[in-house]
This record gives sequence, C-alpha cells and structure tokens, in this order.
Amino acid sequence: MQGFMKKLRVGVLMGGTSIEREVSFNSGRTVCDHLDTQRYDIIPIFQQLDGLLFLLPWHFLHRGKISDFEHRLVTQAPQLLWDDLPKTIDFMFIATHGKHAEDGSLQGFLEILNIPYLGSNVFASALGMDKLIQKEFLSMHHIAVPQAISIEPHQLEQYQELLPTLLAQLQQKNISFPVIVKPRFEGSSLGVSAVFTVDELYNALYVACYANSSKPQTALIEEKIEGMEFSCITITDYKTNSIIALPPTEVVHQPGTHLHDYEQKYMPGKSIEFTPARSSHKRIELIQETCKQVMTILGMSNFSRIDGFITTDDTIYIVDPNSISGMGPASFLFREAAMINMNHTMLINHLIETELQAYGMLETTVQHEQEHNAMNNTPKIRVAVLFGGRSNEKEISLESGRNVIFKLSPQKYEPISLFLDSRMQLYHIDNTLLVRNSTAEIEKLVTPAMRVKWSDLPTIADFAFIGLHGGEGENGCVQGTLEILGMPYNGSGILTSSLCMDKFKTTQFLASKHFDVPQGLLITKKNWQQDQQTTLQTILTALPLPLIIKPHDDGCSVMVQKITHCDQLISALEHIFTNGKEHALVEECIMGMELTVGVMGNHTARALPPSQAVCAGGILSIEEKFLPGAGENQTPAPLPQETLRFVQNVMEQTYTSLNCKGYVRIDCFYQSASQSPTGKQRVVILEINTLPGLTPATCIFHQAAEVGIRPMDFIDLIVTLGFEEHQKQSKKPVGKNYETELPTQQALI
Repeated sequence: MQGFMKKLRVGVLMGGTSIEREVSFNSGRTVCDHLDTQRYDIIPIFQQLDGLLFLLPWHFLHRGKISDFEHRLVTQAPQLLWDDLPKTIDFMFIATHGKHAEDGSLQGFLEILNIPYLGSNVFASALGMDKLIQKEFLSMHHIAVPQAISIEPHQLEQYQELLPTLLAQLQQKNISFPVIVKPRFEGSSLGVSAVFTVDELYNALYVACYANSSKPQTALIEEKIEGMEFSCITITDYKTNSIIALPPTEVVHQPGTHLHDYEQKYMPGKSIEFTPARSSHKRIELIQETCKQVMTILGMSNFSRIDGFITTDDTIYIVDPNSISGMGPASFLFREAAMINMNHTMLINHLIETELQAYGMLETTVQHEQEHNAMNNTPKIRVAVLFGGRSNEKEISLESGRNVIFKLSPQKYEPISLFLDSRMQLYHIDNTLLVRNSTAEIEKLVTPAMRVKWSDLPTIADFAFIGLHGGEGENGCVQGTLEILGMPYNGSGILTSSLCMDKFKTTQFLASKHFDVPQGLLITKKNWQQDQQTTLQTILTALPLPLIIKPHDDGCSVMVQKITHCDQLISALEHIFTNGKEHALVEECIMGMELTVGVMGNHTARALPPSQAVCAGGILSIEEKFLPGAGENQTPAPLPQETLRFVQNVMEQTYTSLNCKGYVRIDCFYQSASQSPTGKQRVVILEINTLPGLTPATCIFHQAAEVGIRPMDFIDLIVTLGFEEHQKQSKKPVGKNYETELPTQQALI
C-alpha cells in the first residue's frame, strides 16, 4: 500500500548457553514487550543450552522459566540455522548474557553473517567479559580497580599445599580479609561470595571455579572495597557521537548480606536501590565521568553498564564493566533512562537507532511513522491502573501494575499510573517512579503535588484497572469504593471479592455446594493465647499430620507452611499470630497434582488450560512463583485431554457458583481415582484468586497464550469484560461483545 515502508525485522536473541540464560530470557521478553511495532517486526529467537536456535512461538514468550517450554521446542518451534539468519532478520537485538553472548563469539559470527547487531564489537565484548585482563587495561589508563590474584580450577586439587602461596600473594598485594571471590567470566553475581576467614576460602573458590559446571574457569580473589556501591548506564548520542552517562544508581545490600546477590537483583522488592544515588552533585559527576572514560578505554559502543564503588576519599573503583546490561522491566538500564524521561520503548528505540545510524540504515526505518500516526486519531480510553497498597503482596502488586501499564495497547489506551501508599492514598506517578524497585522506595519519593483524591477518579479516567493483590484491593473495599464512584473496573464485585478473600468461608461455601475442598479449622489468636494445649488437641484430633497452615486472608504463599511435627505446628501458629493475623487456617494436606487454572467470562465461564505447579518443597514458595529461573509450570498440565476437560468443567462450575466476573485464577489439586479417598477422580479446590498476579511471566499469560490470546490482548480482554459488566457506568462504548468471543471449550483444551 502506498505510504507504507517495509518494517525492519528485528531478531531478539534470548536464552543462550551460559548460566545467565534465565536472566537472558527475562531480558528478551522485556525487549519484545516494548519494541516499537510501528517500526519493527519482532522475531523472537531462542537459543538452547546446546546452541541450537529456534524461532520462539510467542505463546512461550511469557513463561516463567525456560524449562516450562524448552522440551516442546523440537516439536512446536521451527529450528533456525545460523546460516539462515540473514534471510530471517535484518538486525539482531542481543538479549543473551555471559558465555557466547558477551564474550565476542556471537559478535564474530554475526559479522561473518553480515548481520547488524546491538552493542560492542568483538574485541570490546571479549575484553568486557574477562574480569582479569580488563583490570590491566583500566589500570594502564589510571582507573582504580580492586587488587586481585587468580587461581585455576586444577590448583584446587592441591589446595592445602597451595594455601601458603595464596596467602603470601594476598599479603604482597595488601589484600586482607574480608575478600570477594568471583568467577573470571560470569555475571549476575553468580558464583560470587564474600569471604571473611581463611577457613571459608576453599568453598568460595570451588563455587567460583565451577559456577559454570560445563566449563571450569579461573577464580579471582579480590579486595573488598568499602564505600558506596553504584551502577551507571552509559549510552551514546548518535547525533553528536558523544557518550552520555545516565544518573547512577546507588546499591544498598540487604541487612545481613555483603554483596548484591542474584536474589536481591531479581526478586521483586528485595533490592534496595536509589536512583539517582544519594550523593552530592560533585560525586555523581565524578562517577559519570569515570564511567564514560571506562566505556572509551574498553572500546565499548552504543551502551554499557559500569559497576563500581566510590570511597569516602572520592576514589572510584571499577569492579565490573558490562558491554550488555540486563534488561528486565525494573533493571538499572530502564530505571536510569526513566530519570531523563525515556520510557522502555523510547530507550529500546534509541539503542536500535544508534546501531542503525552506524550501519547507514536509520532513515528508511522511520519514514512512514508520521503518516501512520496521522491516520490513527481515535480517542483513547483513559485507564487508571491502581497498584501498591499495604498488604503483604504489595511488591507483587507493583510488578503486576507496572506490567499492565506496559501492556495496555498504546493505540487504544492512555494508561494513568496510580500508586497506593500504606495509607491507601492515591498518587499519580511518572515513569521515573514507576520503574523503582520497591513500594517503600516509591512511597518515600511521592510528594503532595502527586496526590489524587479518590473522588477525582471519574474525572481523570474512564476505567479503573485494579492491579492490587490482597488486603483492601481484593477484599471488596476498593470494589465498593469504585461502585460508589460509578467507575467501571476489572474483576469480580464486592461480595465475591470479600468472600474469596476469606479462604475458610470460601471452602465452607463450596462444600455446601458439594465441591471437594480440604478439611480445615479456623484457629483464633484469642483461643490460642488462652489455651494452647486445648487448641493443639482440637487440631490434631480433627486433622491428621501432615497439615498445611496459612493465613486465611493472604496470598502469594505468605506464611504458608507444611507441618509434619507438633513442634512445627506451635511455631507456625506463633509466626502467624505475631505477624498481625487474628486467625490461622489449618487444613489437611492434599496429595495429588497441584494445578492452577485461569477462568474468564462474565455470564459464561470459560476455563483456560490448567497448569501444573511444580515445586521443590512441600509447598510452592514465593521465590518459585516470581524469581527468574525458580519454580516451574507446565502448561497444559501433563494429563489426558479428557482429564483436562474434567478439571476445566469443575473450574467453570466453581467460578459460576461464586458469581465471579472478568477473570480469576483457581488453585486446586487433581486426584486420580487411586489417589482419591472416594475411589473416583476429583478436583479439590484450594483457593480462588479474584485478582491474580499479572507479572510478566505469570502462568495465566501462559494459559491464555495456549489458546491464542497474547498478553496485550489478554489485558484488553480484561478491560472489555470490565466495561461489559459495568455497562451502565461506562462512558466509552465497548464496541463488541467479548463475552461471545471467548475461546470455545474445545479450543481451550
């Protein structure tokens, strides 16, 4: 058609052969979520551990863990030969990390194939990956680096004989304990330890040398620098060919820890970070200038992430220059870019533009945008996304709310970010706060000028998207507020929300409707404090060990424990009651296959394909739910089709009985006839989540993708179902009935 140019095909490479492949998958998903589809066609490419490439089906893209889908690639994804890449993509956006990604090998192959790519060239990539040689280059240019010595894996075989030599080498370089031990060629803090005594040294060296079990490597023993830890992103202004250092982030270690480890980096709410760093303007400028020098010295191009410390005497030590930064939704890259008013899509556009300019390809990729924008003049629906709050699930709410904002179609919606603080007050925040790592950090930074009155919601928005979990966000309070204000919203109404928030009342209600539920007792704090012995006797008489104990009104595995001994029961009850809870729910431990199932609809319930929740321990932990690489979900669950239909039918009946609306996620156990005490197969309902998590890799996205609903379309469907349920309040016409367009039961298998 006249006026339209062929879009640039951007391959997004993720996965890879390194131990950082889960982080890479998270990065690749984020890039795909935010690539500008007006300019680019997105080609997700997944590299297996064995090096094979596959065109990644988009319904695998939002899985939580690589093992959730990797076994299906051979049968469900086209394999891609390296030599076929030039016919498939025009540009490679590298979202892989570590070995064969940042070390020059991938860059070399792409140059052989004549494919433009993101980031530094072969030499700069290889140098940036080698923590030992890069120290020499930086020292040559008078950049301070921690003193270090190295040890080879084979030397550990004679460690006791080697130890005196190691200690002498440390003394020669004035390195005293504590020290940092790290692998020579890894990132994401994998294999890194803080070591305080000689006795701890061997284990740390072993972990570092064998961090990548397939390729043992040199370990470094490095002096531990004391000072303010920072991470600073540098990008290139391709119009002036100058380097720009973004506002650096200050990194604060969790109490009781001594380095910024993997969990603090990637677990929602774990990391303590401040962007910009809490430091003087002079010190921030010093960090920025040094990081720009480092980028130049190491020959890095386009962008980098430089990690280091600044000491009390203003000496800057560089500890880890990275030619490719992690690209998770709240990573340093996006947080710091937000400080100069660049959102995720703007920054990704800028990084690609920088490369295209260097390759002489930029002009042809942007010619059609003005015409496209002029044609798209339909008024947008204003969606206020509410997230945060004061429940135990507020950090997951931040992840969900942010993800909803990013996935509201920019062609159809105008998102409004509304953060709820611990007093349930609303604040309209911008992108610089939206990308913060924790609700505590945002709460410290909001100002009275950002405050939004609840009563003003109908004047600033057409729809309220509740991205809250637990507490007032899910127990009917916020739903009641929005009803009073006449605001359409997502999810179930007041009664269903308040009922489902109480797990004990919900199971009682479902039992009265002849659904299978766990046997349980609700224990009050008052009774426990008055007579512990009688309470214990009541529990153990009614319910045999093992038991499950949990709050009756929380989610996200908060304070959930499996009890196998009486002593554990006492400590578990004490833990719940000393953490602000007035009740504890004690239930029988159900054996079988643990499933979680999304269900959608208003008047007609449609169950999505069930997922099997695979956990390492007796119960699914919060880390397994939300930490990249932890936990596992198999979608659809490995059950026969007739069994999946049976589970889905029970889910739909449950949904209808509770009068759920929009969407929910139901957790349950499937028991075969041999497992069930009834001698017949059954589904035991555990709990109903009326506002399930909508984090980037949550399983409800996996299930929707299995039946052809992409994440952005899934969010659109939730909003549309909300409008339909509250049609009388809607100020915007829905346009079409999504209720009738939900996938059929047959399609959902």
